Amino acid sequence: MVLNCRHVWEYISGYLDNTLDDQTRHDVENHLEHCEICSAVLDSTRNILILTADDRVFELPIGYSERLHARLAKAMLESPSAEASDADLPFTPDGSSDG
Repeated sequence: MVLNCRHVWEYISGYLDNTLDDQTRHDVENHLEHCEICSAVLDSTRNILILTADDRVFELPIGYSERLHARLAKAMLESPSAEASDADLPFTPDGSSDG
């Protein structure tokens, strides 16, 4: 099965936790070999897991979350393979919450 970016993003946690069935894992790996965006999402997610496992606490700069959400929304909207519409995003392109 050929996966698009949206599918791969839904499988990232399972991929990192090694809980995907063999066929899905194979399909995700095939997609990751050819998609820089999804590979970056995987690396970023892996880095977040490493950082959150760190016992040290640090403050994020004011406005960081809003800027991060805006950049992610922009990247998702610009990605031709993401096939996402604004309605599919958990936040709006300006970084505000959808609900």
